[in-house]
Amino acid sequence: MKETEEKMTETGEKTTVTEGKGNGTGKPRRGRLFLIPSPLGDNAPEEVIPLPVLKSLERFSTFVVEEVRTARRYLSRAGLKGRIQELQFHELNEHTRPEEIETYVRLFDGGNDVALISEAGLPAVADPGAQLVELAHRHGIEVVPEVGPSSLMLALMASGLNGQSFAFCGYLPAKPEERKARLRAIEKLSASSGQTQIFIETPYRNDSLLADLLSCCRPGTRLCIAADVTLPDAFIRTATIAEWKKTRPVIGKRPCVFILQG
Repeated sequence: MKETEEKMTETGEKTTVTEGKGNGTGKPRRGRLFLIPSPLGDNAPEEVIPLPVLKSLERFSTFVVEEVRTARRYLSRAGLKGRIQELQFHELNEHTRPEEIETYVRLFDGGNDVALISEAGLPAVADPGAQLVELAHRHGIEVVPEVGPSSLMLALMASGLNGQSFAFCGYLPAKPEERKARLRAIEKLSASSGQTQIFIETPYRNDSLLADLLSCCRPGTRLCIAADVTLPDAFIRTATIAEWKKTRPVIGKRPCVFILQG
């Protein structure tokens, strides 16, 4: 409990008031959800994460992460190496059941602040962590986004394509014919609206996606390929489909962002 204080009543009598851990609504006080960015690749954290964000990690004891092993490695490199065994980790990924996510609301009990960390980049953007953010809003828990790298925005910045109007399409269908149909629809929308279209792919399908782009998009459509953004061997280039056909790169299993403008 917080300290007590004496207040005067309307009749002039003294009364003692004790402040509890409530929030003024009669409900138990809950902590906040902090969205902590992580490096996009094997960068040293201080190269891409602001120092105040790295220092703030010291105050958390509870983390919700996409993969515990990756998160432990990130936090160790960020300065928490000697404390890793003291920390509490909860996984939230594509295998986490909805009913299990619902139980995570208890992590905030007693004013406990929780940090959400994605595998790479910004939490909750093309990331299952969005489910925890939705849960927080549903239960009136304050959400605090911290500053860090976004491969989507960095790629758009470097693409030379329309940054005034753009859409993020997420992951495209895995089946080839469905993917080609989606690409044609994206290209048509971009050509009619002038809107830049941003999408990503599971790394092992990067080259098959590029093959589909080259086979079904118009020669004059512009495409930016941005792989390993922020890393020393980053590859970012914008060219027309016709130009890409002449000098087709091999992307491999590198994290990659594709940006198209018809």
